[in-house]
Amino acid sequence: MDALAVGSLYALIALGYTMVYGILKFINFAHSDVFVLGAWTAYRAALCAGWTNDGVPEPIARWVLWILGLIAAVGLVLAVVGRTVVKPPPGALGQSGPARAGSTLLAVGVWGWACVGLVLLARVLKAGGMEYVAGGVILLLAMGTCGVVGFCIERLAYKPLRKAPRLNVLITAIGVSLLLQNVGQLDWMFGTQPARMPSLVAQDKPLLTILGTPNADGSIAGGVNVWLVDVIGAGTAIILMIALDRLVFQTKIGRAMRAVSYNPTTAALMGIPVDRVISFTFVLGAVLAAAAGFLYTQKYPGLLQPATGTWVLLGLKAFVAAVVGGIGNIRGAMAGGLLIGLIEFFGVGYVSTEYRDVYVFGLLIVVLLVRPSGLLGKAVAEKV
Repeated sequence: MDALAVGSLYALIALGYTMVYGILKFINFAHSDVFVLGAWTAYRAALCAGWTNDGVPEPIARWVLWILGLIAAVGLVLAVVGRTVVKPPPGALGQSGPARAGSTLLAVGVWGWACVGLVLLARVLKAGGMEYVAGGVILLLAMGTCGVVGFCIERLAYKPLRKAPRLNVLITAIGVSLLLQNVGQLDWMFGTQPARMPSLVAQDKPLLTILGTPNADGSIAGGVNVWLVDVIGAGTAIILMIALDRLVFQTKIGRAMRAVSYNPTTAALMGIPVDRVISFTFVLGAVLAAAAGFLYTQKYPGLLQPATGTWVLLGLKAFVAAVVGGIGNIRGAMAGGLLIGLIEFFGVGYVSTEYRDVYVFGLLIVVLLVRPSGLLGKAVAEKV
């Protein structure tokens, strides 16, 4: 049960790695920090919704409201000026530069205010006794917040380096990762002290017990307990993975993503908005990482500070899952995450708890030696 629950979370994080690599052919090392952001955002949102010791909701940080208001105001001004004063050059397609920048900032501001609205909605639902629904709203809030952060990272950090050497992009990804870690440690953000995530899923007793022995008083001895938090976590992860699979292989935007992954230049010539597809991919990966962060905090409520090595190790295991399954292959990332979870927890249960990380990275070495393209990956022959 633990292997399936945690392995599905590895798979969700691995999907972000593999989607970005499939389109841009580079590893977004800041992706694991987006996972941490999702976990801590869910924690702060839970406090603001009323999951506190005294039941009194914490106020929303004023700096969040000021920044979102400033972004929306600047975006509105630039959009109006770009449409009325600054005209695009003769023969240019689309809007002028200020108009595009204004539209982007305005979208980010509106997106952020929608997330604030979700906090208030969760507070109302919690006060009304609808805690499960409020927990789902907090999940949406974490996904929306990390989605807008992923969008900003792609537009500000990676888009200017679209035609730069791979080493430049790699260094930038590491820089973005360090930026998110250190900003997360500031006192006005999350701080350096560990915290405990409130349980949004009541679990006083297990849903059922498998292979247990009934006692005379009606209780069950031994067996494997199936907890509600594991069912919700694994079920939500599987639903999101199935939805992503259908999105990529059975929708128009998914066809566009596969076309950009195959050849961005040809895709642009066929009328596909390459920049929008790439931004959508980053947002989608960040949303899945945020969902994994929220679900992880429900199973393991102890939240360590954002820059601790435990978070980094979780991100590395998800990256291993993407490589084992076949980097760039969505279904391979899902299979790799579940396989990593099974190997890790079965090794802990039947061999030794001291080598739980050795099992994961040992599997990586074996796969790279035997099948470098991954379990479901395909070796691509390049003509010189």
